[in-house]
Amino acid sequence: MQMQRTGLEAEAGRGISALQNGDFTTARDAFDAVTRSGTGSAQAWLFLAQACDGLDDRTAALAALDQVLRIDKVNTFALLMKGDIYARGRDDRAAVSFYRMGLRAAAAIQGSPGDLAERVARAEKVVAEAEQRFQAKLQRTLTERGFDAVPPRFAEALGIASGEQPVYLQQPTSFYFPGLPQRAWYDGAAFPWVAELEAAVPDMRAEVEAVLADERGLEPYVREHSERASRGHSLLNDASWSAFHLWKEGERVEENAARVPLIMRLLELPPVPRIAGRSPMAMISILKSGTHIPPHTGMLNTRLICHVPLVVPGDCSLRVGAETREVVEGKAMIFDDSFEHEAWNNGPSARAVLLFEIWRPELDEAERAALTAMYEAVTGYDTPGDD
Repeated sequence: MQMQRTGLEAEAGRGISALQNGDFTTARDAFDAVTRSGTGSAQAWLFLAQACDGLDDRTAALAALDQVLRIDKVNTFALLMKGDIYARGRDDRAAVSFYRMGLRAAAAIQGSPGDLAERVARAEKVVAEAEQRFQAKLQRTLTERGFDAVPPRFAEALGIASGEQPVYLQQPTSFYFPGLPQRAWYDGAAFPWVAELEAAVPDMRAEVEAVLADERGLEPYVREHSERASRGHSLLNDASWSAFHLWKEGERVEENAARVPLIMRLLELPPVPRIAGRSPMAMISILKSGTHIPPHTGMLNTRLICHVPLVVPGDCSLRVGAETREVVEGKAMIFDDSFEHEAWNNGPSARAVLLFEIWRPELDEAERAALTAMYEAVTGYDTPGDD
């Protein structure tokens, strides 16, 4: 047994030396002997694959790499080598499949042993080029079949499939209601009261401009509460993002409401939840020039957030999930804030939107009643609005 082990070690040493000298025939013979012994390690099979690859024997190289992956399913070098071989054979789908798995495995390795950095760079380059070829072919096919533009949800699916963007799902921080559609944005045209609010924007704007002029009643949107743990929000107690509350924790803010009577009348139109100690919730959300609200998610997924932009200086945007939309004065934006979202005001002056919440339309009356009872049963329940 000792002689057999010594002989195999000698063969392995002979094979490694041959690989270093570019003598792939000798290396193959040596590692053939090692692996045929039945004691070949993943490394021995990998060396055999390298020798076969050097001799341009694709079939044998792939077979040896399969042996490596039977022993070590996430062997980075084997995965990247399989990607290399399929790439040379112009099989983009197979190459990209192994390259992506290999790149994920490589990301978990500290440092760059051997020629790993070179292999990773090559894999990344080939994956990017393959993706470009696929996108070009896809665009040609869609054009031939009469598509002038790619449908938005289809475009998002392609982004997920290509690895260019993550899958965005509802991620409420406090309460998740199952069975609701994973839908980040809602079309305002589906809500009959939206048209009336949009038509009244010029008059509502006049009321809000008066509020902006003297700033009485404004307070930082994200405020510190002594009875709640701070989440370390970057805009905590920062007036760069302010709120002019109209309804707060289910109570009408009389001093502020008296200054915007038209807005208060219009807020009677939407299906706003009526939950003691929590809702209605409505405000003017004010974002100063140059302010970015970082990515975050709301506390629950049983509501939608409505924005009616009243004062927009231009260059303002809102991302919800995968889609970023321009904020357009007078154009309502309705979204599920349990998706990750963020907002920007890159314009020269403050942005002001009327912000309120409504029930999710998919919830029936029994579910809304049960949710209302549950929320009211939670002592001190506090769900702030959104940007």
